[in-house]
Amino acid sequence: MSEHHSGPVETGASMDYKEHEKTYDLFIAGTKYGTALLVALMIAMAAGFFAGAGLLGGFFIWIVLSVAGVFMMR
Repeated sequence: MSEHHSGPVETGASMDYKEHEKTYDLFIAGTKYGTALLVALMIAMAAGFFAGAGLLGGFFIWIVLSVAGVFMMR
C-alpha cells in the first residue's frame, strides 16, 4: 500500500538539495562535453568525406578537435 503523508500536498517530500545540485552539474557537464565531441565528429566527417582527408585523416582531425575542445572548456 502507499504511504500516508500528513500535511499539505504542495510541500511534498523533503528534498536533498546537495544531491540535486550535484546531479544537475553532472548533467550540464555531460551535455557540454558531449556536444563538443559531436561537433568535432561532424567537422571531421565533413573533412573526411568532402575535403578528401579520407578515413584516417578524418579520424586524426576528430582526435585533435576533441582534445582541443575539451581543453578549451575546462
